[in-house]
Amino acid sequence: MVIKRDFYLSKLIQHKKNGMVKIITGIRRSGKSYLLFKLFRDHLLESGIKEDHIISIALDDFGNRKLQNPDELYNYVKSQIVDNEDYYILLDEIQLVPEFESVINGFMHIANADIYVTGSNSKFLSSDIITEFRGRGDEIRVYPLNFSEFYSVYGGDFDKAWIMYCNYGGMPLCLSMETVADKAKYLTSLFDTTYLADIINRNNLRGNVEINELTDVLASSIGSLTNPLKLSNTFASTKNVKLSANTISSYLNYLQDAFLVERAVRYDIKGKKYINTPAKYYFVDMGLRNARLSFRQQEYTHIMENVIYNELRLRGYSVDVGVVENVEKENGVSVRKSLEVDFVVNLGNRRYYIQSAYNIPSEEKMTQEQASLLSINDAFRKIIIVNQPIMSGYNEQGILMLSLQDFLMNPEKVLNF
Repeated sequence: MVIKRDFYLSKLIQHKKNGMVKIITGIRRSGKSYLLFKLFRDHLLESGIKEDHIISIALDDFGNRKLQNPDELYNYVKSQIVDNEDYYILLDEIQLVPEFESVINGFMHIANADIYVTGSNSKFLSSDIITEFRGRGDEIRVYPLNFSEFYSVYGGDFDKAWIMYCNYGGMPLCLSMETVADKAKYLTSLFDTTYLADIINRNNLRGNVEINELTDVLASSIGSLTNPLKLSNTFASTKNVKLSANTISSYLNYLQDAFLVERAVRYDIKGKKYINTPAKYYFVDMGLRNARLSFRQQEYTHIMENVIYNELRLRGYSVDVGVVENVEKENGVSVRKSLEVDFVVNLGNRRYYIQSAYNIPSEEKMTQEQASLLSINDAFRKIIIVNQPIMSGYNEQGILMLSLQDFLMNPEKVLNF
């Protein structure tokens, strides 16, 4: 099964020979090794790079165990560079090498070498590795399969594919499994024995009960505003567990560092300022999220919102939760109301305001969905994404109405409709 990951492959191609080490990060089992050792390596060969000028080393391969020694690795790679032509050094699971930062820095002094590394587990989190190579590291963040990548393999009826994706997500290995029972078993095991185990070991947590329960609370409330104090009160009232807001804040950071969840903060659109609390937390993969809840709590409204968030993030957009203050008349009295915009999306000089609507069955619902967008007095594009078979285009209020299918299959094209 060949899964095309053209978005990431094009990034690697664009960043070739830029004088920086390309650091491929992301949640474990998301396809980083496949991207580097299969897709990118194939591209290099097709581009005319000689095979002996591509130095590929999977450091978790038993046959390469000697190269986990930093001196052995450095000397081996140096010995393979025998002329002045370009060489590409591809290193997988670099965190298995002690002092790997020094080894990579050594490679960066080789003028005709272009360096690419991947890593996983708790020793290779984005916050660690990017800090180490600040100014010299070029991070390429890899997410699980987005819907269009998933659909390129799954195929068939869009609605059936959408439901499957909402339930079991986009972890590449999961896509190859035949039965839903196998998918569920794999995702549950992956979360418990890989991701949470890494978090517990990395942060020297004394047990797993609290971090497990916090993960479950987040999984059951995607798309809801919350903060550490609110979560602390939830633990006290519903679980009779005393867990301080500071401890919960630390746990939330651990989950973000492990790439399991991302935090979207609130942005006051008219006031042009950030409101740090409360915030929303979204899971990087819906299958992993659903595994936490034994695949029982399937609110497709919130799942759709989470999928849209992930699609925007993997394309490099910063994504905030918008708040717009509006004054309305009620019984002749002016009343100030806060309206929410699901996403305020920025990239460079581009901005979009986006609402996620699972369906819009009536004019009343349309009025509700448009209210916050129509209260924004600027010229940036305002969009409603709806899970209905509509023809994408602008309505009379100047709002771009996009079908979910159009957005998921070609987001960059339709955002600039």
